[in-house]
Amino acid sequence: MLERSSKTNLLESNIYKYSLQDVAEPNLYREVYSYDDVPRVAFNHRRVPMGMPKDIWITDTSFRDGQQSVEPYTVKQIVDLFKLMSRLAGPYGIIRQSEFFVYSQKDREALLKCQELGLPFPEITTWIRANKKDFKLVKDLGIRETGILVSCSDYHIFKKLKMSRKQAMDTYLAAVGEAFEAGVMPRCHLEDITRADFYGFVVPFVNELMKMSDDAGIPVRIRACDTMGYGVPYPEVALPRSVPGIIYGLQHYSDVPSEMLEWHGHNDFYKSVANASTAWLYGASSVNCSLLGIGERTGNVPLEAMVMEYASLRGAFDGMDPTVITEIARYFKDEIGYKIPPMTPFVGRNFNVTRAGIHADGLLKDEEIYNIFNTEKILNRPVSVLLGKTSGLAGIAYWINQNYSLTGENAVDKHSPLVVKLKEWIDSEYDGGRVTALSNGEIESKIAEIQNIRG
Repeated sequence: MLERSSKTNLLESNIYKYSLQDVAEPNLYREVYSYDDVPRVAFNHRRVPMGMPKDIWITDTSFRDGQQSVEPYTVKQIVDLFKLMSRLAGPYGIIRQSEFFVYSQKDREALLKCQELGLPFPEITTWIRANKKDFKLVKDLGIRETGILVSCSDYHIFKKLKMSRKQAMDTYLAAVGEAFEAGVMPRCHLEDITRADFYGFVVPFVNELMKMSDDAGIPVRIRACDTMGYGVPYPEVALPRSVPGIIYGLQHYSDVPSEMLEWHGHNDFYKSVANASTAWLYGASSVNCSLLGIGERTGNVPLEAMVMEYASLRGAFDGMDPTVITEIARYFKDEIGYKIPPMTPFVGRNFNVTRAGIHADGLLKDEEIYNIFNTEKILNRPVSVLLGKTSGLAGIAYWINQNYSLTGENAVDKHSPLVVKLKEWIDSEYDGGRVTALSNGEIESKIAEIQNIRG
């Protein structure tokens, strides 16, 4: 049977429908996941087309997945971060949703205080256990959408839940039915999708979800969860690890519209950002992130990274205010006491800092030579240098000009007597056996001393 695709506007064969394969033994993909070896990347040379949606956006899990890996935030901290996130989201809500726990009194207090702010974005959603009591709780809180767990790999179905695929599917569908009965839109978290039998379980299950959604007149959001970070963004990779294949398959064989399709990834193999961007490129409208990437094990997709990816792919921030990223990083450091690794892109202390003298010489001539973009304009973080053993005259001159806001005729160059004297002192420090970096306070005191001597 030929049908015209609403996505490609081409006639496509739509005869075959995938049915549940209720196998007796779990499919653990041992050729790929042997456990005693690094997981292998298998290729089948099948390509699927790119199809970025008209609208793409970011969702947040800082107060759900993020809180599972750090000391729980206080109510005030959640409210403060939520307000910062709203400012970052901008008037068009590119950061569209943020999910909360609702189990404890503190969780509910934080949620209610964020609701009271009346901010248009991000929309507050929740994550709950799939039972009638929790659905009623969400409804009573005035929440429109909630996440529920529907683990989809045989690792979870057979080993954790001790069920067959048919039993798991029936359990999940019953839970979704209870959500519909409560008048709540379910967001189905397909946990461990990158180890799941995609056409033997995932597609048939999602097909049933789509049928139930049509009958109930309530949409269902599908969150594809790369729980262990196994997803791979390369073309021609075989399922279940192929991010393009997963997104394409959910759209093409389960008719999940882009706006109902979301990617949730982890960074176990350093691929979280690449995988999330790939999900956008192949048809998912939303990618799920957390502030600073804080989350289980190696973390989630960093929200600030996807703000930059959005601007890279769209050519504009579309109302987002990226300078808030620096405020968020400062809040985590100063108010929460979270230690951000110094080399972390966009938010780490050393993100746009150079120590090498030859790099500082380039910065002194034109900062564009060694800075990735105008970090002062975009992130409200001027490019800077740290002074140490290898800084050189140019690095010292750059530090002085930046630290004291010297420009034009007032700026010093690497031949300035002050710069030369300061370098002599720095060299003597390290020649004397010093191994630690120089603090700003030490350098400022030495400059004051040199200037007094010169009098």
